[in-house]
Amino acid sequence: MPTRLTILAVTASFALLASLVSTHADDKAAAAVASQDNGKYADKEGNPTFKIQEDGTVDWYTYSGYRRFNSECNVCHGADGAGSSFAPALANSLKTMTYADFLSIVAEGRKNLSAGNEKVMPAFGENKNVYCYMDDLYVYLRARAVGDLPRGRPAKKEDKPEAAKEAETSCMGG
Repeated sequence: MPTRLTILAVTASFALLASLVSTHADDKAAAAVASQDNGKYADKEGNPTFKIQEDGTVDWYTYSGYRRFNSECNVCHGADGAGSSFAPALANSLKTMTYADFLSIVAEGRKNLSAGNEKVMPAFGENKNVYCYMDDLYVYLRARAVGDLPRGRPAKKEDKPEAAKEAETSCMGG
């Protein structure tokens, strides 16, 4: 009987450990648009996603994410999220990062101080130029991560939806 309890305990421990390890993998199928609300797109899980039309026109939020990324994030994370000696390539990181993890890391920051390779992501939870546009940043980087958005400024974009204008005014305090 003790052997059986030990096996059950070990099995339960492995099950718990497996549930804690992220198996999130983003790809074109997972990022596919399942719903739309006032120009904002979501995947089947309800996470923000992007829409790129056949002629290359991107949705407003992806374009806004590009602009915000280039004003706040590219200094460390490199052009188009391709990475640098200061910070990782977010175009790769988002392939395995959940939306919730992204929000948490951007808002609270992160420290990696292992093996003499000290990297610190500052917290942007109080920077309105970042937190008011977290979804925009996420969809832009998600589009880059799954390979649907090439490097550089999107050539065409949808018009800014009224809902985006209202959210921006509300968040920025204008």
